[in-house]
Amino acid sequence: MTKSYSRDEIMKVAKEENVRYIRLQFTDLFGTIKNVEIPISQLPKALDNKMMFDGSSIEGFVRIEESDMYLYPDLDTFVIFPWTAEKGKVARLICDIYHPDGTPFEGDPRSNLKRILNEMRELGFTDFNVGPEPEFFLFKLDENGQPTLELNDQGGYFDLAPTDLGENCRRDIVIELEEMGFEIEASHHEVAPGQHEIDFKYQNALKACDDIQTFKLVVKTIARKHGLHATFMPKPLFGVNGSGMHSNLSLFKEGENAFYEKSGSLELSGTARQFIAGILKHAPNFTAITNPTVNSYKRLVPGYEAPCYVAWSARNRSPLIRIPASRGMSTRVEVRSVDPAANPYLAMAVLLAAGLDGIKNSLTPPEPVDRNIYVMSKEERIENGIADLPSTLAHALENLKSDEVITSALGMHLFEHFIEAKEIEWDMFRTQVHPWEREQYILQY
Repeated sequence: MTKSYSRDEIMKVAKEENVRYIRLQFTDLFGTIKNVEIPISQLPKALDNKMMFDGSSIEGFVRIEESDMYLYPDLDTFVIFPWTAEKGKVARLICDIYHPDGTPFEGDPRSNLKRILNEMRELGFTDFNVGPEPEFFLFKLDENGQPTLELNDQGGYFDLAPTDLGENCRRDIVIELEEMGFEIEASHHEVAPGQHEIDFKYQNALKACDDIQTFKLVVKTIARKHGLHATFMPKPLFGVNGSGMHSNLSLFKEGENAFYEKSGSLELSGTARQFIAGILKHAPNFTAITNPTVNSYKRLVPGYEAPCYVAWSARNRSPLIRIPASRGMSTRVEVRSVDPAANPYLAMAVLLAAGLDGIKNSLTPPEPVDRNIYVMSKEERIENGIADLPSTLAHALENLKSDEVITSALGMHLFEHFIEAKEIEWDMFRTQVHPWEREQYILQY
C-alpha cells in the first residue's frame, strides 16, 4: 500500500472508477474509526482541506466552545473499498485533524504520532518500521445480527478445513486486503478455537497504524458478510488464549537497519540494546496505552502465552520482548504485550518514545532470560530483575501517571482525556456486581 497520489490523480481515478462517496476517516482517542461521508461532488473541497466537522461530538476531543475542526486528507491513503462496487463505489482518505488556525489538533492520535516521529528524526533515524500481528476471534451472529459466544469452528493452531470453518471468511478477508494493496505475509488459525491471525508486511509506523485501522474495518465488514462477528477484544473467552497484537519494531538510518550489527552479540547493535532497555524500563508504565481496557488484563496472565513479565530473550517466547531469528534488514524487536484493543497511533508513539529514551540515555538492558519465566518463583524472578506488568487497568493508570517520558509522548491533551475516560471505565467495572460473585457467594453466605 505504498502508492503516492496527487490531487489530480485522485480526481481522475475517482471519476474513472465511478466513485460515488468518499469517507474522510480519522481515529478517536480510543482507537475507534470515525468518518465523515461526503458525496463525490464535495471531493475538491475535501482535497483543499476545507471540510469542517464538529469536534465536540467526538469522544476525548474538545468542549463545545472550541468545536470547529478541519479534516486534512493524507492523499497517499486514498483507496477504493472493493466490496462497495455494486451501488457506485465508496473510497476513503485518512485525515489529520487541524484547528481553524491551521495548527495540528493536539488530541489527534495520528498527528501526535507524527510529532514523536519528528523527535526520532532529530536523533538521526530516518524510519521507524512496524510489523503488526493482530489476532481476532470469529463468533456466529444470531438471527437478529447480534454476536453470540458461539464459535464457528473447533480449529487449533495452523489447522485447515474442515475444522477451520473460518477459513473461507479469512481467505475472503485476505483477497479484499490484497485488492486494497496490502502485502499479506501469513494468514492462519491461532491456538484458540475461533481465533485467527493475518500478518502484513512491515511499513513505516504511520502507514502501519493506518493499515491496522483499515485491517480492522475490512475484517469486521467481511466477517459480517459470512454471518460472523469479528472481535478484537483481548480476552473474549475464559480458559483459552486471548488475542494479542505482537508488534515487530525496527529503526532505520538511510536505508540501513540500525538494530543490526554483524559483530555484535546476537548480531544486535548497541542501538538495538539501548532501545530494548528503554522498552523494558517503561513497559509497566506504557501498559495502560498498549493494553487499554479492563479486559486486557484478563489476557496478561500466566499460562496462555501472553507476556506478563518484563524481560527479553532471543530464544524464549515467555518474556515481553522476543528477538526473532532473522538478521540483516529483518533484525527487529518484537513487543508481545500489545493487544488489538490498543489505539495503534498511541501505542506506537509510546513504544517509540520508550525506545528512544533508552537510546538518548545509553541505557543497558539486563541479561536476556532464556528460561521459561512462567515456571520461576517470585523470588527467582526478583533475583533475575524481572518485574511484573500491571495486573489491572487501575494499576496501569497509576503507573502511567508516574512516567514523564510516556506522558509527554502523549501530550497533555491526550494524556488527560485518556486518564479521565479510563478511570471512569475502571470505576464502572469495579462497582459492578459480576455473575461470578453471585455464583460464588449467594448460597455460601
